[in-house]
Amino acid sequence: MYGVVTRNEEELDWAEFELGFYEVKDVTGRAVEPVDAAVNMVSCFGDTAAGEAKPDLVPVSDEGESATREQPYFDWGYICPTRERYRAGLLETIADCADANEAVRLDDVGFPREEYCYCEHCRESYAQWRADRDGGDPADYELRDAPDADRFDWRADVITAFVGEAADRIPGKTYFTLYPDPYPEHLYRRAGLDLDAIAEHVDEFVVPLYDMAYSTTYWLEVIASGFVDALSKPFSIELYAVDIDIDSLAHATEVADEYAEDVYFGYDASQARATVRRMKADSQDGQTFGDVA
Repeated sequence: MYGVVTRNEEELDWAEFELGFYEVKDVTGRAVEPVDAAVNMVSCFGDTAAGEAKPDLVPVSDEGESATREQPYFDWGYICPTRERYRAGLLETIADCADANEAVRLDDVGFPREEYCYCEHCRESYAQWRADRDGGDPADYELRDAPDADRFDWRADVITAFVGEAADRIPGKTYFTLYPDPYPEHLYRRAGLDLDAIAEHVDEFVVPLYDMAYSTTYWLEVIASGFVDALSKPFSIELYAVDIDIDSLAHATEVADEYAEDVYFGYDASQARATVRRMKADSQDGQTFGDVA
């Protein structure tokens, strides 16, 4: 099955796509009303605008660095996953999306990187988590002194709890976007994603494998095969379609098809439609019936 990821509502009706994802909230903080004709998609903890408006929401590293676009390794700003009021607002948005269409896609879920977060709320959250698990007074537990194993387990519990709360508000299919990193323990250590635990709440994982040209695809095949080993359930692949040569995008789609349940195209529905048409036409070329002279 081929689908499209778009910000343009009119493209959701194009016949070439059997499924549409509509971006209701993106990483810039831009938000629009959900629609009933698509799976509404919500960027959860990627939100540049919210972080710029309220800097105290932004995760901070153990070195005091904020998870904003000013850092060389971030393309957008983040919000700390332990912030309860922000999470409550996200859950309201997700519920509104589910009211419009029973399926919802959760995007950009997790901590920004391995070294985040050490804000006051995270320190309190970790201390209470340790007290609940090990007993004693929360004041006895300091996040900065935490063993890595405990800190990573706590972060994973924070994220898994949020995914569970979100999925409880989604009566249909729950889609979940994964960063394209199947290396063992990377998503767990870098983002706080316990894939087996999250899989209990998620119906389908979506892995964006974006390139600006797809002139080579061996890397796409390597990453896709890695996710076959990493995940306990099937997944789909999302390809970037903006200004991509049709033949190159078609070849990338063929590679993705070998591993993914479905293939989705991001942010250029016209190019994606042309590619699907080309592939369907090519699949019919060369068919002959009867005797050939």
